[in-house]
Amino acid sequence: MALESRSPQRPDELVAEFEEAGAEAVAAAAGRARAAAGPWAAGSALERSAALERAADALAGAAPELTGLMVREVGKPVTEAGAELSRGVGILRYYAQQALDPDGETYPGPSPAGLLLARRRPRGVAGLITPWNFPVAIPLWKAAPALAFGNAVLLKPSPDATGLALRLAELLAPALPDDLLQVVPGGAGTGKALLEEVDCLSFTGSVAVGRQVAVAATGRGIPSQAEMGGLNASIVLPDADPERAATVIAGAAMGYAGQKCTATSRAIVVGDPGPFTEALVAAVQGLAVGDPAEEATVVGPVITEQARRRVVEAAEEAASAGGRLLTGGKAGDGPGWFVAPTLVDNLDPGARLAQEEVFGPIAVVLAVPDTDQAVAVANGVGYGLVSSVFTGDLDRALGLAARLDTGMIRVNAPTSGVDYLAPFGGEKGSSFGPREQGKAARDFYTSTRTITILPAEG
Repeated sequence: MALESRSPQRPDELVAEFEEAGAEAVAAAAGRARAAAGPWAAGSALERSAALERAADALAGAAPELTGLMVREVGKPVTEAGAELSRGVGILRYYAQQALDPDGETYPGPSPAGLLLARRRPRGVAGLITPWNFPVAIPLWKAAPALAFGNAVLLKPSPDATGLALRLAELLAPALPDDLLQVVPGGAGTGKALLEEVDCLSFTGSVAVGRQVAVAATGRGIPSQAEMGGLNASIVLPDADPERAATVIAGAAMGYAGQKCTATSRAIVVGDPGPFTEALVAAVQGLAVGDPAEEATVVGPVITEQARRRVVEAAEEAASAGGRLLTGGKAGDGPGWFVAPTLVDNLDPGARLAQEEVFGPIAVVLAVPDTDQAVAVANGVGYGLVSSVFTGDLDRALGLAARLDTGMIRVNAPTSGVDYLAPFGGEKGSSFGPREQGKAARDFYTSTRTITILPAEG
């Protein structure tokens, strides 16, 4: 079956066309990957490290090309696209070094002459299912540690970003042994087939599909991890500078048309919301919306017509429920899936816009009387990925951090943005399984073998 990937800003532009990998093709790719994984794992860590450094060099050399392709295929503003490519290079170099970390620990043995040690070894073939919104960074923050620790990789990208995935694999191929990193294009059927063939599976996408992946992987007895989005809150305390907080939150909510699992969806204002709300509306209205190829653009198109429709319908529903539309809420004119950045206030925290992720450039402002209510509202959703707090009071910031049910908490910083050297993941419906990135990645892509060695003669 032939699949297409089209540019969201120019839907008549065909970016890539490819054949969907069926169950037989996935099984064949898994067989080749397993054959490649053996020698790769048996080789030295120095060789794996050097290979990832070569891969980083190849990616750095092709950064302008891939930046342009990212702009075309997923509509990411060019400045953000360039930053993502730089981040991809950094991820590869980081795990090139981590490949040289100690591969286990020793423990007190049964006797002074005995040894008791635990060593890490790769799982075999790692399956990766990745979304379209970070088409370089997410595949690499999964693939790089998998490869560093001796696994082979099968990557099933979103159909909307398959052109980038195929080109990325082509660029990295000369740095790696044959068949060690393969792309299996396709949709849900390809993902199901992949899950049947691999030794562990890492997924990023929707809650509904992530839960299906976790259940199916558990049924097979293989480890899985799933990152499934967020409904992230920024809490603005009375002592915060409203204009500075508004500027940061506007970018976090609307940058890349809000199409980030870490985007701010809710601004929770403690006390009088007036000064902050006024500043936020001005900041959002000041964001440049338009062609993602333009350097000044902050808000490009959403990925599909359906995604645009979800934003417009969410704004209409919020208004009909008594919310006040502060700005936006309308689809853009002309070709492309553009929608105006949208803010709503005067909603109850239980309203659907304040409870369900839309995944677009829309956010709600919620006013609360005190910090206890701010925590209750922030935690009162089914997600728990990231939250942020704006204040000049360190004690209050630390106190709130201890009470927020999210995997990541940022103070005077946007909810968006991820540090690849630190653990990434959330609570509740946002994540399942071990954390990603940083040194935490080793726990997922390896298993532990405990070894006891006694002297041959007592």
